[in-house]
Amino acid sequence: MALSPTWTGKSRTRGLILDAIRAARTISRVELAAATGLTGATISELVRELIDDGLVVEAGRGAPTGGKPRTLVQLDPRARYSVGVQMERNTCVIVIVDLAGRPVARTSFQGVASMPPDQALPMMASQVDALLATAGVERDRVLGVGLVSYGPQDRRAGVLLSPQPSEPWLEYPVAERLAQRLGLPVLLDNDAAAAAIGEYWLGAVDRRSTYGCIYMASGIGGGIVVAGEVYRGSSSNSVELGHMSIDVNGDQCSCGNVGCLENYAGPSALVRQAAATPALAKRLGLDPATADFLTAFARIAAAADAGDPAAGALIERSARYLGAAAVTMTILFDVDAIVLAGPSFAVAGAVYRTVIQEEVDRRTAAWRAHPVRVMPSVNGPDAAAIGAAALVLQSELTHGRARTEERKGARSHARPVVAAAGD
Repeated sequence: MALSPTWTGKSRTRGLILDAIRAARTISRVELAAATGLTGATISELVRELIDDGLVVEAGRGAPTGGKPRTLVQLDPRARYSVGVQMERNTCVIVIVDLAGRPVARTSFQGVASMPPDQALPMMASQVDALLATAGVERDRVLGVGLVSYGPQDRRAGVLLSPQPSEPWLEYPVAERLAQRLGLPVLLDNDAAAAAIGEYWLGAVDRRSTYGCIYMASGIGGGIVVAGEVYRGSSSNSVELGHMSIDVNGDQCSCGNVGCLENYAGPSALVRQAAATPALAKRLGLDPATADFLTAFARIAAAADAGDPAAGALIERSARYLGAAAVTMTILFDVDAIVLAGPSFAVAGAVYRTVIQEEVDRRTAAWRAHPVRVMPSVNGPDAAAIGAAALVLQSELTHGRARTEERKGARSHARPVVAAAGD
């Protein structure tokens, strides 16, 4: 069952206050009023409500400002938790984060790509259960599970619209079935969008900024965040950067487009290119039939870092293509920054960051009104999983009590739900 978010003025205001507290870490009620533009009476009422709900606690007094020291408030990080699950072709990463967005437990395992969903999802559920038990997290404090994977998707229906990692996954109700296994709400989203919002949640970017995220695992994705909200588009399948055409005469992609960026610059493309070069493939011990693109790409990146000219040329060419994509992102969305996230950037980020920054600076200097900074993700290779958990937190904080009461009602009837994030 999909939950329809209940949008009320109060829930929006509550979300605004909670987000301001989260961003500031500790803040007084007077400072909250200045940061949000709300009246002192509204701040006092809703902060009291948040304290009663156990989400916010008082945290001592601030420095004197000529009068009585102001009482500070902050989120209680142990009040709630969420789970993030990143399903990739070669691996599955699961994290638990607290209400402040800080990871408290992590695990990963392989094998999902070789399984149909009716076998893979029970494995995911058992891993989530085991991680919660190991971390000592009480289940009634878990807001839900963010499951992130490839696009395109129907997020409200909780299904993938892509035959990845294999054909049986196409239009399979992954969110509903995982929710049934766990007895927790499950939110399906795009891995790149999740990685993008994770940067905002952990305070790596200005909360008022517009920034882009290029996400690279075995494929390439993209996300745009505007003042803390992911840009969705009409069907929540926006910024599929890997399927931007960079060659109108290129080969047809499985997505139906031609000359897609991913088929030139993605890790799987580089592994195929390296495997087609016998001398390089032999040096790196690459198996031409491998499906483990992340491990093979890491070998290419390590060889490039060690000075192998052929491997270095592959990484350099990939980075130039991604530089062109970053320029397009800059032109279309007028971003302040571009974050490089995902496991592939974690093993080869230095080269990519340097080259992409060069391309952005060189190719947009003539008309750009402000600098665009290219920077690594603060969440490293687990950016999508951490972002998935952050999306659950953001959804809860935005919709407030309406979402909480709706979820409690669903649980009281023993019906697991699929939670659609705030569209």
